[in-house]
Amino acid sequence: MNNFRYRPKDNFIQEANWKQLFVLTEHWKSDLLFFADDIKFLHDLIDKYFLWIARKEHIDKVQEIEINLLNVDRQNSLLLKKTNKHLEHLEALIDDPFKYDAYEFRNEHEQLEDDLSDFLKSFRKNRKEVFSITEFIIDKEELVRHLDFSKIKNYA
Repeated sequence: MNNFRYRPKDNFIQEANWKQLFVLTEHWKSDLLFFADDIKFLHDLIDKYFLWIARKEHIDKVQEIEINLLNVDRQNSLLLKKTNKHLEHLEALIDDPFKYDAYEFRNEHEQLEDDLSDFLKSFRKNRKEVFSITEFIIDKEELVRHLDFSKIKNYA
């Protein structure tokens, strides 16, 4: 778990005050919202180039990547919900420090951080696959040969 932290290493989660954990969690939420936008872009990218694929094996590969991207999208949505709920708990703890069991809450915070780190690994892997396949399609599927320039001239 080393790709997602906005905090010092060691025992930060166990020693930080509620406001510090709130700021950290707000960073996570901001990143998850950014990833949601990036996932939408990746879906659009796949949709745009999927039309130009001629070979069945390439279609199968793109479909596999799209399924993985849908899973990453779902994972992002679930993490965003968990993060929002976690922020609500943090707000309650800031208002009333005895509202929840602090030890249990901090363990829950660590678990959320681990889940975010796992998500980030999946997201990066999937993003790389999307860019690789679109680059491959552009290079190997000879995108330009699919374009009928005579039709384009009629619209000009």
